[in-house]
Amino acid sequence: MRLRRSTAGRSAATLAIGLMLLEPGTALAGPKPYEDAAVIHVLNRLAYGPRPGDVEKVKAMGLEKWIAEQLEPPGLTAGSAMRSRLARLETAGLSSHELLKGYEVPREAKRAIAKKQAEMENASEDGKRQARRELMQQYGSRMQGTPRQVIAELQEAKVVRAVHSERQLDEVLTDFWLNHFNVYAQKGPVKFLAGEYEREVLRPHAWGRFEDLLLATAESPAMLFYLDNWLSADPNARPAQGQGRKRGLNENYAREIMELHTLGVDGGYTQRDVTEVARCFTGWTIKGLRDQRPEFHFEEYFHDNGDKIVLGQTIRAGGQDEGRKVIHRLATHPATAHFVSSKLVRRFVADEPPAALVDRAAAVFKQTDGDIREVVRAIVHSPEFLGAQYRNAKVKTPLEFVVSAVRASGAAVDDPIDLAKRIAAMGMPLYMQQPPTGYKDTAEAWVSTSGLLARLNFALDLAGGRIVGVRVETPARMAALELGSPEFQRR
Repeated sequence: MRLRRSTAGRSAATLAIGLMLLEPGTALAGPKPYEDAAVIHVLNRLAYGPRPGDVEKVKAMGLEKWIAEQLEPPGLTAGSAMRSRLARLETAGLSSHELLKGYEVPREAKRAIAKKQAEMENASEDGKRQARRELMQQYGSRMQGTPRQVIAELQEAKVVRAVHSERQLDEVLTDFWLNHFNVYAQKGPVKFLAGEYEREVLRPHAWGRFEDLLLATAESPAMLFYLDNWLSADPNARPAQGQGRKRGLNENYAREIMELHTLGVDGGYTQRDVTEVARCFTGWTIKGLRDQRPEFHFEEYFHDNGDKIVLGQTIRAGGQDEGRKVIHRLATHPATAHFVSSKLVRRFVADEPPAALVDRAAAVFKQTDGDIREVVRAIVHSPEFLGAQYRNAKVKTPLEFVVSAVRASGAAVDDPIDLAKRIAAMGMPLYMQQPPTGYKDTAEAWVSTSGLLARLNFALDLAGGRIVGVRVETPARMAALELGSPEFQRR
């Protein structure tokens, strides 16, 4: 299927979805005719691009109905193609306990490797690698797989869902939250926690109240470990017998929950607020890491029991409830409504979010107590969303580019490993963004000579059937030039 810019004039009919927002209570008279370009625009923003036949299918059912279905993903089946492919990935559905038990390098192996490396300090790199391989062979018989396999299949599962899920907007929004609440899979045990974090924390809350999502991430072992809050304690607390070394106050999570998760960098908080929030979250830690059963735990012993002042409001000493009060205060703050709405408008409309739409989305956020579904609904029903000036206005991330090309080609993905590697080669290794900012979805992050060349090479390889594990049955359906063109790289 050819993806192209429309050369026809875009009439006011293409803005019909925005009528209910502009005129509350006004019902749509009936199905509206939409040009191909409008449908393609929606499929590129609310999905990972159209597959062969999708434009005709959406036009037949009505664009409004398709959007309504995507806004209510529980009513849609994920699709047998997705389920069958995920079933081939050994680790994709395993719990963090199962992964730590079967795929983590045993402690005694780590100790033996560390000892051997110290003994071979002056040996060659080849010698050190050989020694490590020998030790892994000695201890590896008790392992079902390796940590590298866990990360690889985590990445592959994401590609499979993006390509094959019928709940396309659900996948897009989950990816948005995965970057908003970023964790880094290569940090310690996070590689074994990230799948459960996405599956049991982000997905169940992606469409609900923002406060519930924020609380779920705050209590997640993946987030607690990644931003070090599991180690944060009242500096005056002395470790009880058997509780290890003395801990101290850690401000990493306190800073990021305000700067990146809620208020935004210009949200009006101070360094004093960071410290006070960190004090509120002391004792929020992880239980069970050593016995491979990680879960949230509040440790009263490490909590700072003094009163705190956060954003001008006194929070009385109250144990675990202090952190929950902070989360409520941040989730319901006007700056959070604006910051989160601005990011959602940036994702779905334009790199420079239209200020009027951000204000309307923020108003919906506040009116609905942070109902994410209603905020997204307001954005996609806005006239700006379908506005001609915002079409082909956003550059696709490497994930979006690769997945949309595969979907456009109608290719069969038998093994997604090479696709995940191509995405990484374009600068976006999935689950591997070390800074807490997550991957950006704006043009300046992805437009470069090397990045564009990698995209063109991918398009040529896809058209030529040179992507391992991907079958393009009819390469003539897609021109490599078109898939690698600047136009296709935009959405």
